Amino acid sequence: MFQGLRSLIFQVPDLQAASQWYQEILSQTPYFDQPFYIGFNVGGYELGLLPESPDRPPQRGDSVSCYWGVADIQAAYARLIALGAQPERKIENVGGEIELASLRDPWGNLFGIIYNPHFSLPTEN
Repeated sequence: MFQGLRSLIFQVPDLQAASQWYQEILSQTPYFDQPFYIGFNVGGYELGLLPESPDRPPQRGDSVSCYWGVADIQAAYARLIALGAQPERKIENVGGEIELASLRDPWGNLFGIIYNPHFSLPTEN
């Protein structure tokens, strides 16, 4: 039934500012860029930016976490902080060689980074 995770979508008050920030941290331009939605392909997964609705501002909760895989968590964490992300949870070892941390983008959206040498994506046939 489920085919795997596809998209993480953040609502932001300034779509163009958020697009520029994510272009900087991802080192890429979006594959889809319209006034109603901006989408990035990040390793085969979608990071989407959606403009906030003035009629219904988003509730930014802490109950859902998305962790983006990184090859060097120390370097990724330092770069994100330098580019304006706010630390939420510092880098910590959670078992074996697995390390994770969480941050907030400039609009308060929570996301994480994870170094996990045991995880790999399936190869396509």
